[in-house]
Amino acid sequence: MDADEVIDGIDDLVAEGVVPGAVVGVRHRGRTTLAARGATTPGGDTPLRPDAVVRLSSNTKPIVAALALRLVGEGVLTLDEPVDRLLPELAEPRVLRRLADPDDTVPAQRPITVEDLLTLRMGSGFVVEGPCPTLDRAAALGLGFGPPDPQGPPPPDAWITRLGTLPLLDQPGTTWRYELSAAVLGVLVARAGERPLGDLLVEALLARLGMAATGFVADPTRLVPSFARGEDGRLDLFDGVADSRWLAPPTFPDGRSGLVGTAEDLLRFAGMLLDGGAGLLDPAAVATMTADHLTPTQRAAPAAAPFLDGGGWGHGMGVADTAAGPRYGWAGGLGTLWYSWPDHDLAAVLVTQVLPPAGPVFAAFTRTVEDALAR
Repeated sequence: MDADEVIDGIDDLVAEGVVPGAVVGVRHRGRTTLAARGATTPGGDTPLRPDAVVRLSSNTKPIVAALALRLVGEGVLTLDEPVDRLLPELAEPRVLRRLADPDDTVPAQRPITVEDLLTLRMGSGFVVEGPCPTLDRAAALGLGFGPPDPQGPPPPDAWITRLGTLPLLDQPGTTWRYELSAAVLGVLVARAGERPLGDLLVEALLARLGMAATGFVADPTRLVPSFARGEDGRLDLFDGVADSRWLAPPTFPDGRSGLVGTAEDLLRFAGMLLDGGAGLLDPAAVATMTADHLTPTQRAAPAAAPFLDGGGWGHGMGVADTAAGPRYGWAGGLGTLWYSWPDHDLAAVLVTQVLPPAGPVFAAFTRTVEDALAR
């Protein structure tokens, strides 16, 4: 496959002003190619560098999931164990009978498990089916249901205590909902490892993979601003550099969306998975992580369909069968995308900093890669 063909595909995005700049990275058969196009700001003259630090948003999820699976491999956690041992705040939950009635609840039929968190099936998360007063209350409690904000939610112990006051929306294990389970997973693995989530990530994964730019605090000399697209199509500043919310340690190290990093770091992580865990994860754990764990009913349910687009979910990432073979990875709401095609020993990333990311942009990039694989 010609990596230059994939890289050249972003020129039009920048020229048309869809994004001010983008970094593309390709890892194919162990060889990494990186390129940047455009500027750091709309209409600006500061070139975007390939080593730019960006907010990874939901590309945080697979990294924290890999940490959890490493702890499973070390015997610190088991997939089928209830979370109650480490998260007593979530023991014996109650479950809504109907989303619209916050006071009509029944006992959970079983505990929430570690694997429920990895597969986003703990029983709580975004609601697209209609009004849900319980979700409104969760947002009011500062549990984080908007764009990523590392300084917004309370510290982990207070956060999980507040969550424990709310009923679940679904019976554990029955329904896929984005994305609260991933935040709970971050709290759980930090308690399991007996140190802050950021420290644990560095010790167990990031330092070993050479992901030096990835963490919960950004290097201000390499961080680039992010932008939000308004209703008029203009790009307004979402998070700057000098006053960025990612320059100080977060009040809540969020396993959903809190990390910053680079395109190259994402490719290092992707390479670890393509290499069968590279000694950090057991190959069987990688196979489990990248396999679909959802039932057809769960994939097609209203809560899942808008996010998964016909695909499934592994541990911390989306999975799909494509014409180019199996594919896994995920996108971040602040404009990052990573996918791997293991049959081709290929990973590709697209890094921008525009909220919300343009779905057609991600789709076009993915199509460019898969078309190149077909030739």
